Amino acid sequence: MASLKPAAVIGSGPNGLAAAVTLARAGVPVTVFEASETIGGGTRTAEVVRPGVLHDVCAAIHPMALATEFFRQFELTHRMEFVVPEVSYANPLDTPGGRHRAALAYRDLDRTAEALGRDGKAYARFYRPLVARLEGIADFTLGPTMLALPRDVIAAATVGLRTLEQGTALWNVRFREEAAPALISGVAAHSVGRMPNLASAAVGVVLGALGHAGGWPVPVGGSRAITDTLAADLFAHGGEIHTEREIKDVRELSSYGVKLFDTSARGLARIAGPVLPAKYRRALNRFSYGDGATKIDFVLDGPVPWADPRVSGAPTVHLGGSRAEGAAAELAVSRGQHPTHPYVLLVQPTDFDPGRNPDGVNAVWTYTHVPSGSDVDMRERVTAQIERFAPGFRDRVIGVHQTTAAGLSQYNPNYHGGDFSAGAINLRQLFARPQLSADPHRTPAPGIYLASSSVSPGPGVHGLPGWYAARSALRHDYHLPEPHLGV
Repeated sequence: MASLKPAAVIGSGPNGLAAAVTLARAGVPVTVFEASETIGGGTRTAEVVRPGVLHDVCAAIHPMALATEFFRQFELTHRMEFVVPEVSYANPLDTPGGRHRAALAYRDLDRTAEALGRDGKAYARFYRPLVARLEGIADFTLGPTMLALPRDVIAAATVGLRTLEQGTALWNVRFREEAAPALISGVAAHSVGRMPNLASAAVGVVLGALGHAGGWPVPVGGSRAITDTLAADLFAHGGEIHTEREIKDVRELSSYGVKLFDTSARGLARIAGPVLPAKYRRALNRFSYGDGATKIDFVLDGPVPWADPRVSGAPTVHLGGSRAEGAAAELAVSRGQHPTHPYVLLVQPTDFDPGRNPDGVNAVWTYTHVPSGSDVDMRERVTAQIERFAPGFRDRVIGVHQTTAAGLSQYNPNYHGGDFSAGAINLRQLFARPQLSADPHRTPAPGIYLASSSVSPGPGVHGLPGWYAARSALRHDYHLPEPHLGV
């Protein structure tokens, strides 16, 4: 093993660390290079608003942490603690007469359906076959490439049909009221794009199914607990991490035989351009990025005063109103506008992880979608949208911090224009991410791999791009079998 050529991993997000852990466990000498002071990429937790109060800097809730193959093999839930609430997410709604109620997605599909009234049976019929074949669905949608033949054809067909329904003008055919479709489109809006469309629908189908199967877990201690767990395993197997070490040119790493890039496609082109074939470099530079996000963190002196108290039981809340209203907001963003009533994704982790912050303090995490590169101040619009469903919210705010889409891009150069997915989620880039290939993680340049959200299967805290890239490197450069990842 001592004769194995060393590997360098550029970037320490969950994908970069997943790649590093996989290689280190196979006996490869691994060094991770991180430009920032701290590791973690999209899984950092820090004192964003005020000292002593922790906010997740990027991702906060992790639907894929319990269900995807890398973390299952790594046995993440045996290494750290998650809280999985009974309610995965909620979607408050306006009702006639000024009253407010919310649609709640319980882990229990039948309980969810029971509360949805006339649409309950239709909602259950929509999700039941997805929940029943979740493993096959994850294998099909989160595999190394969408070009592979699905191992579970029925699961693939089920996803396809549901996506076709919810991604086209047919999306309201099975529903008669507002609550059920609002639940589905609230999740689909995570993809950041106009609705209905097939790519957003696919996101909603898969994330919704996860919500009714394993649930949407809250990591105890914040998202950085995932980073710390991966880093600890890397150190235990001889790996190294160097922070505040920005790699600007791949030739700085000439002593490393293999390089894996947890960077955006454009970042790979910038750093490794001198050694990449011109055709592939052009493909990387053509890779498209989506609209951005502006993140606004709040500190409250108590819980969010939801008009429907049941919303307090959901760690994730989609504040888009009805399906029609949410779709209108996302359409406006896609046209370069800042909607007056924006879609807001809110996370309230305090009740589920009370040890994270001082008693009596509620840390609230939100983001809203905006045009790429926006530096518009969205604090008032986001506050008003929360106040709409939680009257008295603004009176409880004792601290606030905004990171615009432009600021998010400065914070992490992989988030071009504030696109935290490191590449638009559209139909073409579901298949060609960043290129159409049976092994998209392996570049045409010897020993160079792409291991970020810019490559299949795309965004999410699941470590899969890094894991797939490392497995490809083990096959092609090291001729080694995949290592055991478990405890």
